[in-house]
Amino acid sequence: YNDTWRIPNWVAWQLTGERVNGKVKRSDEFVVDPDLPDHVRSEHRDYSGSRYDRGHMAPAGDMKWSKKAMEESFYMSNICPQDHNLNTEDWNDLEMKSREWARRYGKVFIVCGPIYTGKRNEYIGEHRVKVPDAFFKVILIDDARKSYALGFLFENKAGERPLKKYLVSVDEIERITGMDFFSVLPDNLEDRLEAETLRKLP
Repeated sequence: YNDTWRIPNWVAWQLTGERVNGKVKRSDEFVVDPDLPDHVRSEHRDYSGSRYDRGHMAPAGDMKWSKKAMEESFYMSNICPQDHNLNTEDWNDLEMKSREWARRYGKVFIVCGPIYTGKRNEYIGEHRVKVPDAFFKVILIDDARKSYALGFLFENKAGERPLKKYLVSVDEIERITGMDFFSVLPDNLEDRLEAETLRKLP
């Protein structure tokens, strides 16, 4: 969590085929994260009247397996200011595709978060929540037959483009963010997967 910008630096979770098929209903109640002190929290009302959605990083649709997980996906510590069209279109398309991969391959590992390039200097709300320039998502499919590591890079604006247009290597996401993903994989496998830019989706 970023105490200054009042949004997550990154969010990570494992999604399984079993969890995708959960029956818990969507919460839709955005609440402050009780684990954060008051002076670094963001609140639901910070987004009111702005032109940005309360964009989930870990989506509620991945949390239907647990009432607690569903409720916690609406903690403001999991939320970023996100362009409405991006949130409801291309970002949502990747969320649905991730669930499809979880069903097909049994499980996927996902990490995502905001990116700041310095091009935008915009804040919203009383608590001055900083608006990201872009978002990343990296997905590891570790299947017995074939493994994939996919990187996606979205500008924080309307797009409505095919998901393959957002594909980049995981190495590229690491270069931009300074993060090291999937470091527990054997080095030769990690290096090969993260350097590859797929031409089409699995």
